[in-house]
This record gives sequence, structure tokens and C-alpha cells, in this order.
Amino acid sequence: MIGSLYSGISGLKANTSAMAVIGDNIANVDTNGFKASRVSFANIFSASLSQNNLQIGRGVTLNGVNPQWQAGSLENTNSATDLSINGTGLFVVDDPSNGITYYSRAGQFEWDKDGSLVSPDGFIVQGYSIDPATGAVGGIDNISLPNGTSAPNPTQNISFGMNLDSGAAAGDTFMSSITTYDSLGSEAILDIGFTRTATGWDWAVTVDHNNPAAASASTGSLVFDAAGDLNPAACVPANANPTIAVTGIGPAADLNITWNYLDAANTSDGSITGYTSESSKTAQSQDGYPSGSLQSVAVDEDGYFTGIYSNGSMIPFAQIALADFPSYSGLAKQGSNLYAESLSSGQPLVGPPNTASLGSIAPSTLEMSNVDLGTEFVEMITTQRAFQANSKVITTSDEILAELLSIKR
Repeated sequence: MIGSLYSGISGLKANTSAMAVIGDNIANVDTNGFKASRVSFANIFSASLSQNNLQIGRGVTLNGVNPQWQAGSLENTNSATDLSINGTGLFVVDDPSNGITYYSRAGQFEWDKDGSLVSPDGFIVQGYSIDPATGAVGGIDNISLPNGTSAPNPTQNISFGMNLDSGAAAGDTFMSSITTYDSLGSEAILDIGFTRTATGWDWAVTVDHNNPAAASASTGSLVFDAAGDLNPAACVPANANPTIAVTGIGPAADLNITWNYLDAANTSDGSITGYTSESSKTAQSQDGYPSGSLQSVAVDEDGYFTGIYSNGSMIPFAQIALADFPSYSGLAKQGSNLYAESLSSGQPLVGPPNTASLGSIAPSTLEMSNVDLGTEFVEMITTQRAFQANSKVITTSDEILAELLSIKR
């Protein structure tokens, strides 16, 4: 009977621990990225009555507490730095105080006073640095905001959608202007004047720039065939897109701008026509821009962080890193939704999102807890009943022992 008392006690202990796990799951039902745990029990064998080939158990023990790594549902937010993972993987964060690396599914990040992307605990999110000038991807480092000002981009190409009236009289003129940018981001307005000739239209470029010495010696002519299409062989320059050279613009570098109206085969791309209708410009484009200030940051499903500037430029500056493990159940819980590598988890495989086994990034979302309240309440009821049953074993065994003691009387 003494043995049955200890069996009952083991049941009380095991179910008390199970109830603690259930309570922890329910308490974290609103914790972002939380993974519910499940308990497993094992019987205790300690006696064998060999003469009767009987094996008597000695109760139960808590065999393990295993986290359930199924993904939680995603909740939309208004913050671009709230991130969740669609699929496998963990975010990588570093503790700046000691350099220790942790891992997490909770992606509630924000920019700190130093411009670093951090977790609520101040741990810095890790990713791959990207050179804004060349786009080259570097090694893993802290994700930080780029310089608040983007460099200007000098204009290298322009194009027009334009018709020049084939019915115009010789000497008639038409003017078209386009704003371009030098290497310092200053505006250089190109005024292209067209003059009707007997064979087509001559053109010449003048420059309206903040430096009065700026000038362009670029000239040429456009000639059309009977269908109103450009005849590249008769144009000046022949069979080539002209280059507009802007010189004397002060400390900025001289501009050499290609005016594109021929395709790769040196035939007309259809942007400039010579029909019998009023000369007009319907479209224009150029690829330069001035310097700009950082306005916002966007994140895509591949984990690229892109700075959006006031000049309209969008420049990637980092890509977030994810880590995959051979055994997620072996990760060591550290609190605050953090995990650490252990011998049981194996070493992490770190890489960009959407590569190998790693999932993609869902920006402006947070992964919710995967706790199922219905399941937890059922487990709570069964654990409570198991606890009551084991306590009944103890009280019944005590009654039997009391009855045995009363025999002596």
C-alpha cells in the first residue's frame, strides 16, 4: 500500500506540472509569435515479481515539454517594420551588450535613436548590407537606416513623344523644353528649338542653367519619309541617337545626354513623327534626379529594405536574414519570445528569405500566438480530473492502511 501512495503522489506532481504548462499557454494567447507547448508523460517501472512474471509500475513522470511550431495566424498592422515569416525560419537578433545571438518568430521591430532596427528588448535585427551606389550585397550586419540624403543622379538619357508638322512652311519654328540634372543635382533646362527646312527640321539646344556660362553646341536635323516616319540615314547624325553635350556648368561634371529616338537596330522607335498636323509634344522622360531626403522605408516579401526619398528614388539598403534549424524543439527558451542555439537544436542555417528552406517575409503583419483555447480548455479539464483521480488513490490507500492498523486492535 505504501507503493500506491507514492504512485498517487507521482500523478499529482506530473499533473501539477501539466497544469502549469496549460496555464502558460493560456497566459500567452495574445503574445506575438508564441508557440504553445505540449506535455508528454512516461510511466515509472521499478519492480518485477519474477516468480509470477509480473511487472509493477511505480507511477508516472513528466517525460517532456515540447513546443508546437505550427505557424500562427497573421495580423495586419500599420507599421512597415512589423514583420512575420510565411513558412520556415526565425529572425536573427544580436544583444548589443554582449554580442550574443538570439532567434525569434516575433517580428515587432522599430527604429531606435541610432537608426538601428531593434526588437522591443533593444536587440538589433541582423541582415545583409547592400551598397546603395552599386547594389552589391555584403555580409551579415546590423540593419540600420541609410544616410538621410540620397545622392543626385545626372541625366544620361532623354526621350520625347513628338510630332513635327510636315505641312509647316520653311522657317517655321517649334520649341520643346525638358528639365535635366547635373552631377550636383542642379537643374539644367534644355531648350530644343526646331526650325523647318526644305528637307525636314533642324534642331539646336540651348541651356538654361544657374551658371550663366553653361552652354551646348549640340545641333542636328530630323528627316522624315513619305509615311511620316523618321529616315535615320538622312538625319544628322545619321543612323544614331544624337548626344547633347552640356558644358561649362561650374563645379558639376559636364553632361553628355543621349536623345533616344532609334531602337537597337537603328530604326525609328516611333516616338517622333512627321505627320501633317500641328507640331506638338505628347510625352517626355529623362533618367536624372536631384538629391533627396529619406521619407519612408518599405519592405518586400524577399526581405529587402528600400529607402523611399523625396526625389522619387527607391534605393535598397539591406536584406533581412533568417535562420533555420535541424530541430526547432531543441532550441533553448530565453524568455521575451527569444530562443538560443543548443546542442539539441543543431547549428543554424542562415540565409535570405525565399531561399533554400526559408520562408518569405510578410511586411506590416505580426504572427499571432498559435495557442488554441478550445484545446487548452479540454486539456485543463482532463488534467484536473487526472489530478482528482490521483488524489483519490492517495486517500483510498490511506483508508486501507488505516483499516489494516485497526486489525491489531
